[in-house]
Amino acid sequence: MNTAFLFPGQGSQAVGMGAALADAFPAAREVFAEVDDAVGQALSRLMREGPEDQLTLTENAQPALMAVSMAAMRALKVEFGVDVTRAAFVAGHSLGEYSALCAAGALSLADAARLLKLRGQAMQRAVPVGRGAMASLIGPKTDLALAEAAAAAGAEVGVCVVANDNNAGNVVISGDKAAVDRAIERAKELGARAIPLNVSAPFHCPLMAPAAEEMADALAGATLHAPAVPVVANVTARPESDPEVLRRLLVDQITGRVRWRESMEWMAGEGAAARFVEIGAGKVLSGMARRIAPDGESLSLNAPEDLEAFARL
Repeated sequence: MNTAFLFPGQGSQAVGMGAALADAFPAAREVFAEVDDAVGQALSRLMREGPEDQLTLTENAQPALMAVSMAAMRALKVEFGVDVTRAAFVAGHSLGEYSALCAAGALSLADAARLLKLRGQAMQRAVPVGRGAMASLIGPKTDLALAEAAAAAGAEVGVCVVANDNNAGNVVISGDKAAVDRAIERAKELGARAIPLNVSAPFHCPLMAPAAEEMADALAGATLHAPAVPVVANVTARPESDPEVLRRLLVDQITGRVRWRESMEWMAGEGAAARFVEIGAGKVLSGMARRIAPDGESLSLNAPEDLEAFARL
């Protein structure tokens, strides 16, 4: 069965994530120790003990979520003999793309951790607190066309774009606060519910250009290899394997749209993926997979028993 491994993004973090993996598997503990060394802080303790407000800081949440995903991946390989090459594709939601690249051997664990730490800091620095906003448009009438119409209304007074096309019924907009507020009003007129998101910055919109410049410099000095498994990129919604293309897309991703629905549809359609396996914290992506590709099998692996059960498949 063609399998795609999916790696979660920001919002899936929670105090205690990864603790059961670390307690159960020496291989997982090694990953957490390596990430701690790479970022120069006791990130694994923060993940286990909190406080939550520190874990949810962008600069901490991003490498922490990658660490949980990679701890599970390494435990799968070392303890159960399941390697990423079992997959037809890998894909990650926003920061999860770094996890996907690491799992596929394109980025080292240490480089992924350092880059994500910097990415979080750069994204936080890019826009003064309070200037930007994001909102999730949800409901049965919500689709990309509705979200783009709402964003266009917002763009009349400032920057406002579709940031994440997650699935039918869930599209996120991002930009200047006044513009997002107007987009919310228009979305409600069009029949969608709108929920302002509690985020520290307006991600995946042109306001993130300063962060993209910082990441371009950082990525220019990073070593990227051809991935062992094609990575379905957020920006193109298609599989990519050329290291230089992947490097450029990681920069473009900072200001660009996360085309998750299209990525999933491509994997389920032309890519013929029949099983979607979310690996890491939370169950957000497996839930999206059930909505986007209902004929496929969707699994979430974030506890030791999940890994053991998957290895028996």
